[in-house]
Amino acid sequence: MDTLKGLARAKELYLDRRKRVKELKAQGKKVLGYVCLFAPPEIMAAAGILPYRLRGDLKEPITKAHDFVEPFGCPYIRNLFDQDLKGNYDFLDGLIMSHSCDMVQRLYGIWTLNTRPSFKYFVNVPHTLTPWSKEFFKRELIFFREKIENFSGNKISNDQLQKTIKEYNTSRALLRKLYSLRKENPPLLSGTEGLQVLVAGMGLPVEEFNNLLQEVIEEVMSRGQGPPKKTARLMLYGSVCDDLSLIQLIEEGDACVVIDDTCIGTRSFRHDLPETPDPMDGLVTAYFDSFLCPRTDRGPGSARFRYIADLAKEYKADGLIMYIYSYCDPHKFDAPDVSMSLRKEGLPSLILDDDYSLTNLASIRTRIQAFIELLS
Repeated sequence: MDTLKGLARAKELYLDRRKRVKELKAQGKKVLGYVCLFAPPEIMAAAGILPYRLRGDLKEPITKAHDFVEPFGCPYIRNLFDQDLKGNYDFLDGLIMSHSCDMVQRLYGIWTLNTRPSFKYFVNVPHTLTPWSKEFFKRELIFFREKIENFSGNKISNDQLQKTIKEYNTSRALLRKLYSLRKENPPLLSGTEGLQVLVAGMGLPVEEFNNLLQEVIEEVMSRGQGPPKKTARLMLYGSVCDDLSLIQLIEEGDACVVIDDTCIGTRSFRHDLPETPDPMDGLVTAYFDSFLCPRTDRGPGSARFRYIADLAKEYKADGLIMYIYSYCDPHKFDAPDVSMSLRKEGLPSLILDDDYSLTNLASIRTRIQAFIELLS
């Protein structure tokens, strides 16, 4: 283990996220890479497996993946596939994917056919919220649990799963506490520092991540002051944001990112996973019923976006930046309604379309600067 603590440790893990997982692999830990929370990490962790959420790399252009899939699809999932083709995930014991969107579902077969992981599994996820669809998803998670048991050789008892859920709920509570430090003006924690911590946790055992979170919280609360006060306080919404480049670009100007609504951000820890007599019911509630991903149909109307405005007001955000990948249909279909609902609440928004490369950095910087000036 490294001697670094708190934010320094988080930064180290962000910069070299494969280092720690390779150490654990050398100690005999099995590691499964997963793409989305619809394949709950609690199930993998309860079997003694390290759930390793795959992370993109903006600095690595997509090359090998073009031999297998056309470029007219989600650039994020193609980036992950490309990294695996290049051997960057050679430490994984298997790959877990789920129906987070049609592109992911389609790529699963192409990906596993060409990389041939020793273990693979796909979790089917319904798109509509109905009693039968919740029952369907529960059965899917039961099948997933059985497959993980067979792969690991460890039977997952309900008691062990409940214990693991409590550990993950501890993470959620600590993350909410850490985020609350960004309500201050100026915030005690920058958006850049916050994202480093989130990404660091994507490759750690939950107990180790909880220790890191406690160190970071103590460090941030004890330091004299955080980032300098800026003109604008912004909320970040949209597709997976697991690279610091965009937030750094925003915070290099006269703005700070104080809150987010992304799947590795508040969507993943805003509420605890309910502890139910049958833990599978709690998993269904947390990862299907309550997980506010735009890929799930929640009916017409803008009431479903109310929580975004509530989050922005809770953290005193002056406006919202929507960061949406090219060809990300779920987020793009929602974007006009999100923007309209926020406008009714007096919250301006800016939509940034990107191919998960930020190659048009100058244009994005200009648009962000103009948005900040508008807010001021």
